[in-house]
Amino acid sequence: MKILFINIKGLLQTLKKNTLYLKGHQMKDLSQISNAYLLINNDQIIDFGEMTSSPNIEVDKVIDVKDRFVLPTWCDSHTHIVYSGSREKEFVDRISGVSYEEIAKKGGGILNSAKKLQKVSFEKLYSESAARLEEVMKLGTGAIEIKSGYGLELSAEIKMLEVIDKLKKNYNASIQPTFLAAHAVPTEYVNKKEKYISQIIDQWIPKVSERKLAKYIDVFCEKGYFDINETRLIIKAGKKHGLIPKIHVNQFNSFGGVPLCIELGSHTIDHLEILNDEDINAIKKSNTMPVALPNCSFFLKIPYTPARKIIDNNIPLALASDYNPGSSPSGNMNFVISLACTKMGMTPEEAINAATINGAFAMGLSEEVGSITIGKKANLIITKKISSYSMIPYAFGSNLIDEVYINGKAIIGS
Repeated sequence: MKILFINIKGLLQTLKKNTLYLKGHQMKDLSQISNAYLLINNDQIIDFGEMTSSPNIEVDKVIDVKDRFVLPTWCDSHTHIVYSGSREKEFVDRISGVSYEEIAKKGGGILNSAKKLQKVSFEKLYSESAARLEEVMKLGTGAIEIKSGYGLELSAEIKMLEVIDKLKKNYNASIQPTFLAAHAVPTEYVNKKEKYISQIIDQWIPKVSERKLAKYIDVFCEKGYFDINETRLIIKAGKKHGLIPKIHVNQFNSFGGVPLCIELGSHTIDHLEILNDEDINAIKKSNTMPVALPNCSFFLKIPYTPARKIIDNNIPLALASDYNPGSSPSGNMNFVISLACTKMGMTPEEAINAATINGAFAMGLSEEVGSITIGKKANLIITKKISSYSMIPYAFGSNLIDEVYINGKAIIGS
């Protein structure tokens, strides 16, 4: 079906085909065509430009979007949306002064989610996860990475990955699965951690790879979770089986995790709330994409990733939601962009770039999504009538999205 969008107030993120990501000073510019048209055919963008050059051709549908902006859908490169239940009691505990680390030591946190997930049926887990996916799609997310990591035993980790696989088959959003068995150490392995790691390396990774259930492998590289040597062993085993590393690092401490990620050729390094000059210098010399997760900082009341330091050192940056039950129970990328501006010192242009083309790169998808580019998927956000795109981060409590198109199809209820 050919659809022609006309009278677009501002067509944002119009990039050339060979632009895979933007870095440093490049992120300050957000390409825009004012008073524009956009032509899509089925699931692809096939033409766009100024209204004065709008094609006079027969199409199936013409949509007048006067006074509204059109931009690519958000690319959320770090989520944990496949989980069961919630952890609002821990939220109340933190309000009362109990730290995230203290909750984890008492069997809460990731271990709490693992207990629930191990017991839940595949059907219920899929249903809960599908509802979350539909929610974020209506909020403008068209591409999303989803991790395992709340199973912490082989059958439960496989159950999570199978749910992700079913979501991938049943929804138009681009979904990238990540294997994160090294998310925490199960209670029964606290005093025999090496045995748990050996199981991941010798049994779990080969099984996941054989069934092609994941593209990426991740490790929570942090004090109290998995140290430098343990992370190295797990990531190397994953790479041996064709899994690409994406690593949690520097959420609470800087203890050599960033240089390790660079050494291992990690595609992304995620969190980075704590960064020192050595870390920045290591990232500058690499092709690794840093990913900031401001929702987590907001919810846990921990430092925000130093975006200005990263961008001003001519390094790229992506933004993601970290949607999960414990530290970021929201996948609203519009709020992520607002936090990036209000708490991390990013401009609206930098934030939108970080949540679109750079987020796409963080999932290995920047040749398919993340910008308005001929040949890419017709994944579009149509805003409500707003004065400028800066309204998106400014009006942080309002839903400024009128419609969402994914693969050229309107999302009902958006």
